[in-house]
Order: sequence, then C-alpha cells, then structure tokens
Amino acid sequence: MNSSGHQDQNILDALRRHVACRPEAPAYRSGDELLSFSNVEQTTNQIANALAAMNVGAGDRVACLTRHHMPCLLLMLAACKLGAVCMPVNWRLAAGEVAQILEHGQAKFAMVDAAFIGLVQAQPAGATDRLLQKLVCTDGSLERVERFAAWYAPHDTSFTAMAASPDDAALQLYSSGTTGLPKGVVLSHRGLLSASRAVAQAWQVDGSSVIGNPLPTFHVAGTSMLLLSLYAGAQSVTCSEFAAASFIRDIAAHGITHCFLVPVMLMFMLQRPEAAQGNYRSLKLISYGAAPISETVLRDSMRVFQCDFLQVYGLTEVSGPATFLMPADHRASESQPELLRSAGQAIEGARLRIVDPASLADVPDGVTGEVLIEAAGNLKEYWRDTVATSQAFPEGRNERGGWFRTGDAGYLKDGYLFINDRIKDMIISGGENIYPAEIENLLMKHPAVADGAIIGVPDTTWGEAVKACVVLKPGQQVSERDIIDWMRERLAHFKCPKTVDFVGSLPRNPSGKLLKRVLREPYWAGKTRSVA
Repeated sequence: MNSSGHQDQNILDALRRHVACRPEAPAYRSGDELLSFSNVEQTTNQIANALAAMNVGAGDRVACLTRHHMPCLLLMLAACKLGAVCMPVNWRLAAGEVAQILEHGQAKFAMVDAAFIGLVQAQPAGATDRLLQKLVCTDGSLERVERFAAWYAPHDTSFTAMAASPDDAALQLYSSGTTGLPKGVVLSHRGLLSASRAVAQAWQVDGSSVIGNPLPTFHVAGTSMLLLSLYAGAQSVTCSEFAAASFIRDIAAHGITHCFLVPVMLMFMLQRPEAAQGNYRSLKLISYGAAPISETVLRDSMRVFQCDFLQVYGLTEVSGPATFLMPADHRASESQPELLRSAGQAIEGARLRIVDPASLADVPDGVTGEVLIEAAGNLKEYWRDTVATSQAFPEGRNERGGWFRTGDAGYLKDGYLFINDRIKDMIISGGENIYPAEIENLLMKHPAVADGAIIGVPDTTWGEAVKACVVLKPGQQVSERDIIDWMRERLAHFKCPKTVDFVGSLPRNPSGKLLKRVLREPYWAGKTRSVA
C-alpha cells in the first residue's frame, strides 16, 4: 500500500497518483533543470507518441547510453506507456560489448550522450542497423544525429497508456554472468514496486524527502532511486557525474535527506577537506552497498555525517535490495561490533535460505552455503535465455517469486545474513560487478600467454582490484605493462587487470579445474573475510 491506501499495479500508477494530487510538486532536479510530476507526465506522453510513430510497441526494447538521469527516467516511463521496455546500457563498456548488448536486446531505438555516440556508430557495418531504427542524442550538437528533445517536441502531450499488469516487463538491465556473456535481466512492475515499497518504508521516505542520486542509471541502484522518488513522491536531486566536493555542497544546497552511496564514494568524501566543514543538518539517512565497506570508512562516515546509516545487500536480479542492516543495528554496534560485519535481515516480503550449493539442501545456522532469495522483486526472466532462467530457479517459481540462486556464499545467524565469499568468483571493484571468465577469455588470446586466471585482490580504494596471474609460453618475454595495455585496447578499462603476476603454473585439481581459492589465498592472508 502507498500513502493514499491504494495498491499500485504498475509504476505508472505511482505517477498518476502524484499528477492527480500534487501535479506541480518538484519531482526530478538536475542542476538548474527541475521537472514537476506534471512535466514528467506530459513529456513522457510526447516521447510515447514519438516512439509509437516509429512503430515501437508492446515487448519492444529501447536502449539508452547516458550519464543523465532525467532522460533515462523519461524514456523508461514512456516505454512503459507503450508496453515497451527501456534498456539502459553501461557506457563504460567497449564498443564491441555495446554492440553485443544492443543486438541481443533487439533494440529498435537508442538514446545516447554525445560522448558515447561513437560506441554505437563504431559498430561493424550492419551490426546494429538490422534492428536499430532511430538514434538520438541527449546533449551536444552532432551532424546527422537528432537531439532527443527536438525529436519528441512536435508530438502531443496527451497519450492513452497501455494497461500494464504487475507481471509485465518494465525494465531490462544487463548483468554479466560467469560465462562472460552479458545477460538481460528483465524486471517486472511488481518487482520494481516491491523494492520501492520496501525502501520507502524502511528508509522513511515520503513526499517531503529529497533523495541525492549520483549512481549511474545502468546500475539497479541508480534506476531504483529514480523509481523510489516516483513511488514516494519525493524529489530526486540527480548527479550525472559524482564529485565528492560537489556532492557535499549539494547536500546543503538542496536539503538532501536521503542518499545511496557505494563505499568508495563515502571514502572520497571523507578525504575532501570540505567534509569536516560540511552542512549536513538536512541529512537523515545514508544508505550504502553494492560493494564491501571497511569498518574504518563506515565508522568515520558515521562520525562525520552525523546521520543514520543503513546497509543494503542486493542484486540486479532481485530488483535491488534483499536485506537491510538497519540504523538501529548500526547504533547497537558500539556494544555489538559484529553487527557491522552483517548484511542485515531480509527486507519486508522477502525470505532467505542457505543451502549446500551442490545438493540445495538447507544447512544449519552458522554454516556457510549458497544464499537463496525468495521475493516479489525476483527477476521475471533472463531475456531470450530460458536455460539461464531455469538454472536460476532450480526449484521452479511460486506465488512469492521462487527461490533465486544468488551465487553468493554466506551464513545466517539469528536472522542476520553474513556474506563471506562469492561462489561465482565475481569481483566487485568500486561497485562494479566484474566477472573473471569474460576477462580470462580475452587474456588467453594474447600471443604470449599459455595459461591465465583472473582474481580479485584487496584494494584499499576500490574494495577489490582485478589481478591477472599469467603463465607465459616457452621462450616468450612480455611485461606487465604490455599485458595491461593489450587488454585495455580490447575491453572496458574497469574490467582490465591493474596488476599482473607471472607464475610458473596455476593450481589445478587432477581433472584440470582451476583452484581459484588456492590462487587467491596468499593475497587475502590475514583478512577476516574473502571479500575486501
């Protein structure tokens, strides 16, 4: 239920509520630009009409590569009015990776920042032209590429939206898997609303709240914060690029009450001289997650920002949050310091299980196994991948969303979840999910490499850093810099190794399987958990 006592059936219902009751209330701010709920309604109607004119309809995908939150939000809502699905794409990817996603998603339309237009136009001839009918630019002036606002401006501000059911697809985000190929995570209206509802209640967000959002829209956290504002009627202050000093100033300038930050953002803010003199009187809650946090950064943040703190553990596949470590738990950490090592308890409407990853049998409290999540936020499907979808729900689906395999290893103690490893070998660096298999596939193509592995190692800034362990072919000589530069020419830089160790051999079991735990052990010696 929302504050009006009405149960929204889709995310457009939330917009309709505010347009009916408080149309001129501020909804989204970016710099000097401010949109009311009425502005959002009328502009998304224009965009929906423009998309309909090019025969975009139910089930079609529309893509965006943008740093700017408001155009992404507007495109997302306009697509929903047609029964289409918005597909934000990670603009940090290499051109070939972008091409793969656009083609896999079968996008008919793409909205792109001028800075990233080359990622789309650099594709081999015909790679995207078979499906992509229209390319527009959010900003700048480019020859032969129409501006987004100019493209939709001639269209009518009225539109009759298609009726969307709770289980219809509303958003598609891409999350790489252990195969190294990105998977399209399809999230439903029900899932996104359930996440907004849980966050609004736990964080105490309402129409008087101001949410600071510096997170990219291709991350579930960035889009979920935009939808939280829509659900709760709060104002969103969006930042297209995070800068620690600017965000500190924005808190006071705009009266930010709530924000979600990844730990490295908190660390960068603490390092600024402005941090000690900042005005944080409006701040009620800082939520953090998406990457592990050190206790030092957390305690220093609690001391400096003088507000409540809440930790989130979640995944794209569950529409964002799965557990919360509540403010009361942070306050209790003075006498119960172990609480700060916990990811918290299941959000409202969700349940957790810990199972043996081989047998899927439940294990007792305190025993590490794979984390399973049952929640309304669980993904609808992996787009065009029935095998991956069925593997994610080995026990099938149920009316509560089914039990989703997270691939994370952890244990439960007194209802609190503790994460201590990642079964799927995923690396989290600065809030980015990085999957070794994709990088290893490229590493093995280097002409001097006989064998190689990618692991995450501790990094005081980013939580984890990517390291390559390389066995060279006989007679070959190549430097660490040569390997890194070669890979950076072919892959997004944030995925590439920051360091390379040359070794005589890699540890493998008798069947030849790489023993990554053995490979990681020397780098994580002395750590209390196997993530930073």
